[in-house]
Amino acid sequence: MIPVAGGSLVELFQFVIQPPLERRRDEWMRSIGDRLKDLEENGLDLESLQSNEQFVSIVLQATQGALRTHKEEKLTAFRNAVVNVAKGQSPDEAVQDILLGLVDQFSELHLRVLKVLHSPIVPETLDMGGLETVLQLNIPSLTGQHELTLKIVKDLFNNGLIKSDIIGMTLTGAGLRAQQTTIFGATLIKLIS
Repeated sequence: MIPVAGGSLVELFQFVIQPPLERRRDEWMRSIGDRLKDLEENGLDLESLQSNEQFVSIVLQATQGALRTHKEEKLTAFRNAVVNVAKGQSPDEAVQDILLGLVDQFSELHLRVLKVLHSPIVPETLDMGGLETVLQLNIPSLTGQHELTLKIVKDLFNNGLIKSDIIGMTLTGAGLRAQQTTIFGATLIKLIS
């Protein structure tokens, strides 16, 4: 009975999971191909990428992450990392591996919060407040989500991407507008932008 059930499960997997997975893979490969074609039109020698082990590694790592998500912001981050490595605009390989691993690990909301804390947009009329207010102004879905906001900020802080995990401390307007990312966090933003 088990081989029959096992066969049925394989068929079910192939029917339910395989087509969307193949579609994701095809869309991902097409998007990377389109980006590489654009780079070639702007003077990049694609043949040199064949022997660039760093580029091959980032494509494989980014592809694995891309196949595990349907979130557009994460797909864009993976795609931009591949393009930046192809253009020679990437950090040291060890740093690159760590940062791409964080993109894979984090939610789309983590990336959005990191971007806001890197370049906060704060109205001139706001001359005092906390970082939670800045996050809520830039990401309205975080309004009323204190515990979620705190969790995301702690994750970013614990991974060395932002300078502080205190979101309730009162800051001046200049403090609210200041970049909150570390050098490591800024490097991640540059890699995925």
